[in-house]
Amino acid sequence: MKIYIVGYMYCGKTSVGKRLARRLGYNFMDLDDEFERRFKLSITDFFGRYDETAFRKLEHEVLLSTKDVDNCVISTGGGTPCHNNNMDFIKENGLSVYLEADADLILSRRANSKKRRPVLEAMPAGEVETFVDEQLAARKPFYSMADIRCDARDVSIDNLANILKQKLL
Repeated sequence: MKIYIVGYMYCGKTSVGKRLARRLGYNFMDLDDEFERRFKLSITDFFGRYDETAFRKLEHEVLLSTKDVDNCVISTGGGTPCHNNNMDFIKENGLSVYLEADADLILSRRANSKKRRPVLEAMPAGEVETFVDEQLAARKPFYSMADIRCDARDVSIDNLANILKQKLL
């Protein structure tokens, strides 16, 4: 079984995914890390050389490569579910968990994070909140297709693991 973690940047997909994988005895895969490993280029550098269309095409290929993976928790990129019918693929090939976060939580976590996202860093400070609000609104219909929704502020790995196990029965 595969479990795909979806949600906006800074919602905790990677940290929750790693903890959930340990709890279930599954492997863990971060699609962004897999993209960088496969194409030998950081996502930041990729965007410096190419456009989003090229990125989404290759990201889709990386996602499709998870089809034959088993017993794995897979953290997707924030935009992954929203392009190329990726959410349909995710739903057909595993269970999905949406880590739901509002703009306040995202901006708070961004302020406290060492990891920077090029799309936000290049933006004037006054525009970031509006951008996040608008992008969240556009992406929410895709994220909401997930099998399970969790509040990203307070994810209980034990509760989530129990819910997933019940869904697998």
